[in-house]
Amino acid sequence: MTDLMTRARAAAPASDWAGLVASTRAELLRLRKWPAFWIVLGTWILLNLTFAYLFNYLAYTTGSSTRMSDGQPKAVLLQQMLPAAVPEVYTQGMAMFGGALMLVLGALAVGSGYGWGTWKTVLTQGPSRSAAVGAVVLSLALTVVALVVTAFVVDTGVAAVIAATQGQSLALPSAGRILLGIVSGTAILGMWTLAGGLVGAIARGPALAVGLGLVWVLVVENLLRGVAEVFSPIKAITDHLPGTAAGSLAGSLRTVSGEATPGVLHILSRGESLLWLAGYAILFAAGTVWLIHRRDMA
Repeated sequence: MTDLMTRARAAAPASDWAGLVASTRAELLRLRKWPAFWIVLGTWILLNLTFAYLFNYLAYTTGSSTRMSDGQPKAVLLQQMLPAAVPEVYTQGMAMFGGALMLVLGALAVGSGYGWGTWKTVLTQGPSRSAAVGAVVLSLALTVVALVVTAFVVDTGVAAVIAATQGQSLALPSAGRILLGIVSGTAILGMWTLAGGLVGAIARGPALAVGLGLVWVLVVENLLRGVAEVFSPIKAITDHLPGTAAGSLAGSLRTVSGEATPGVLHILSRGESLLWLAGYAILFAAGTVWLIHRRDMA
């Protein structure tokens, strides 16, 4: 698989644009034939369905009280499992767990090239450095878009089955709501994926990059927000961290009150969250391209 990708990239035309297109095709081919790629994506789809629908459906059908443990009436819980609620439901797990998995994917996609020796071959024999690295960033971005759309379709199908079995409305959310959900999901997962790519380039390997990334997503940011509660001067920083922006965007789609999903916040507005996520995504992508282009000469 590695030799196939290397040969495809090395045969890329000389121009940056043609080299970018050829390298992107090679990178997408590598991802499609890489078991780890499908394991990470499949795990996210499975976790998304489990926490968004399976557990809630079991709680709804087996609950003996008219109110669930998080304070939501059973009727509200059912409404959250219908097709109309998909845009807000399927983004709730993206802020932390989905973001962590996509960060792992980004770190593996970039960092594995060092362990396999792919970067050394590509950067010395293939297309221009910018085209080679840009192809990885572009392929990851396309992967995120495809994953978000796939998750939306799968969730809508599951929600439709639940609605049909419970005699509820099969009405879909409005076009604007669908677009907002897809854009929000792409912004959240895209930012974390590109963050993983940058950490992979910094660490020059997947293992350390994955470890550092997961510690940041699952531990460091939460600890910093906890410290900000007792040491307010750092609150201005913690309110604009990557996880805060992702969690706030997911939180902006919520229409019901109740126990918050881990990672889902209400600190930044929707517009502010999107701007910060876009800024982080550009920063991470540019940092990855610059770092490999300037540092990894051989």
